[in-house]
This record gives sequence, C-alpha cells and structure tokens, in this order.
Amino acid sequence: MEIVRNVQNRSATRNTFETENQKQTGAQNRGRRRFMRITLCLLLICVFLLVTFILLYNQLKSERDQMKKKVEEKSKDLNSLNIKCNRLIEELLKNLTSLSLKQLELEKNYTHLTDDRDQLQTNLTFMSRMKLEFENAKKRKSCQNDWKESDRYFISNEEKSWSDSRRFCKNCGGDLVIINTEEEQRYISSMVKEKVWIGLSDIENEGNMTWVDNTPLTEGYWHQGEPNNVRDEDCVEFMSSSEPVLDNWNDLQCSVERKWICEN
Repeated sequence: MEIVRNVQNRSATRNTFETENQKQTGAQNRGRRRFMRITLCLLLICVFLLVTFILLYNQLKSERDQMKKKVEEKSKDLNSLNIKCNRLIEELLKNLTSLSLKQLELEKNYTHLTDDRDQLQTNLTFMSRMKLEFENAKKRKSCQNDWKESDRYFISNEEKSWSDSRRFCKNCGGDLVIINTEEEQRYISSMVKEKVWIGLSDIENEGNMTWVDNTPLTEGYWHQGEPNNVRDEDCVEFMSSSEPVLDNWNDLQCSVERKWICEN
C-alpha cells in the first residue's frame, strides 16, 4: 500500500510538473506570437512611413525642380527685360540728345527768323513811308500846274463827290477852301466859272454848318432860300459867277459830283 501510494504521489507530482511545463510553454508561445504581431505591425508601420516619406520626398523634389525651373525662366525673362530696358533707355537718351540739339537749332532758326522778320518789317515800314511820300509828292506835283494865286488855290477840271473832292485836296497837301472874309468871297467868285464844292457841311452835326477845320460858320453867303436841307443836302457848293457875289452858296447832296476848289 505504501508503495502504491508512493507511486501515485510520484505520478501526481509528474503530472503536476508536466502541467506546469505545459502552462509555461503555452505562455511562452503566446508571448512569442504577441511579439511577432507587434514586430510585424511596427515593421508595416515603418514600411508605410518609408513609402510615405519616399513619395513626399519625390513630390517635394518635383515641386522644387518645377519651382527652380520657373525661377530660372523668370530670371531669364527678367534679364531679357532688363536688357531691353537698358536698350530703350539708351535709345531714349540718344533721342533726347537729338531732340535737344534740334531744339537748340530750332531756337537758333527762330531767332534768325525773328530777326529777319523784324528787319523785313523795318524795311516794309520804310518802303511804305517812302511809297507814301512818293505818292504824295507825285500828287502834289500833279496839282502844282493848276494852283492859282501863288499856289494858294486849285480849281479842278473834273467832277467828284464832296468827300472824294476833299480827299483829293488833302492828298495834294491842302483841303477844300474855307472862306473867312468878304474879300475872299469876292476873290473866289471872280475865279469860279462853274459850280464847285467848298469846305463847308453839316455832315457831323445836322443843322450846324462847320468848316473842314472844325470851326463853325459865322457868316454865310447863301443864295435866297438856302440852306433848305432838301433830300439830305448836307454839303455846300459855290454857285457860278453869274449869281450875285454875296449870295451864291447852296446846300446840296454830298454824293452829287461837282468840280471843287482846294486851298493850300
């Protein structure tokens, strides 16, 4: 019995030991499997990170290369623009210099033209004055042969209006005659054979007879009923010597053509 009990005890002890060994072996196997799974996960994570890094690196490198290429292109464009700008600046400076020279030349030419214009104006003024003097001298010379009483009076051979007659007298250096005294009235009556204009009118102030030197009439030698101002008769004619000496003036329309008498 004792032997059987010992055998049973040993058998139980062996079973217990084996059971313990089996438990330890199962625990070790489970630990190994867990470690392997963790290692595998870590390895997969590392592979994923590596692939991700490689992809990101390649993408960044591609973007960097593209940016570098764009920068180089922009740099080339900038250099090209800079060259063009420099050329334009040089051309503008040349044009500015050329324009400045042309401006100076134009100013010089303008000064010369201004001087020439002033000289021509001076010459024109001188020639105009000489022409006027020549014409006046010619007119005076043409009148000299017909002056009477030591060149004091001139009686025309043609007929003109009162205004044209006065203009002729002034061109000859005189004016239409002014009669201030009875003696002059008698003398002119002895000279005149036809109706002539004298230097008396009321053109400036209707009803107020005035001589061509702007002095008012103080004593007149009017024909009977004159002046009557019929049909705007504003100018005075000296009637022929057949009329009475002291009443031979008549007012007449200034546009009527008559001979005239000038006084120097």
